[in-house]
Amino acid sequence: MKAGVASPNGVVIADVEQPKPKPTDLLIKVKAVALNRADLGSAKGDTSHGSSAGKPIGSEFSGEVVEVGKDVRDFKPGDRVMCHSPGSHAEFAVSDYGRAMKIPDGMGFEQAATLPIGLNTLHNALITAGRLKAGENVMVQGASSGVGIIGLQVAKLMGAKFVVGTSTNDARRARLKEFGADLAVNTKDPDWPKQVLEATGGKGLNLTVDMLSGSTVSQTMACTALLGRIVNIGRLAGMKAEFDFDAHARQRIDYIGVTFRTRSIEDVREILVKMRADLWDDVKAGRIKVPIDKTYPLAEAKAGHEHMRTNQHFGKILLIP
Repeated sequence: MKAGVASPNGVVIADVEQPKPKPTDLLIKVKAVALNRADLGSAKGDTSHGSSAGKPIGSEFSGEVVEVGKDVRDFKPGDRVMCHSPGSHAEFAVSDYGRAMKIPDGMGFEQAATLPIGLNTLHNALITAGRLKAGENVMVQGASSGVGIIGLQVAKLMGAKFVVGTSTNDARRARLKEFGADLAVNTKDPDWPKQVLEATGGKGLNLTVDMLSGSTVSQTMACTALLGRIVNIGRLAGMKAEFDFDAHARQRIDYIGVTFRTRSIEDVREILVKMRADLWDDVKAGRIKVPIDKTYPLAEAKAGHEHMRTNQHFGKILLIP
């Protein structure tokens, strides 16, 4: 089968062996692939996100089940599914059945591919790790990404009183209110923490989903409320930076790191179950959706990756095998 694999110069299309499902796996004919930031590193050989040399990269897709392992429950050939699982840049992929979700009636493969990682990551960050309570002030950084757009919507649906989204692009920032942001700020503007404090009546943020880290972390703490929580899920602004320990202590802030890379399959299955309990009715009703920025054939995966690297997209970039 054709698949996108890593090379020193980024993703290349190669002929690889079709995967074989394990007893708890689904074998899926891939219909649409959603790109994520981690794919850019995986494409150059970074194996920290589940990829391995010579194997298809990628982590988010939709498709049709063609075979099920002997220990699989609740799925059968012909089911339409969306998955958060490695190896998506390919004509066929496998997923543990506990990482797959049946696509709701009326939803196409392309829209379905945009949802799994954002739903699982942002529910876990906002609700499980972040302990969001109705009536709180919430910020989602990097909010013009597919994951960020889902975060804005989930925060509102779960009862946030005031939601802030960030983007450094004027046009993308202007669109954040379409997806639930009450305020959109530019983290390159040195006054953005002041804007957040003014908009919240001086109370600050109870919860931030931090996709930036780097030099923004101390600014984020400057507009965090007493006993606020910051949940780190990304490091787009840098892996290391100065940290204002006094602000952290003075505000008694919980700074929480989360990742799927060190979770067991049992952990991931539990995350999915919790997410579905809170959000699946909203997914089926179309209250959570992500705009598709651009679509490429799988054969042009490198062009899709380069488009993501320019950081000019709003929502998701897709590949179609």
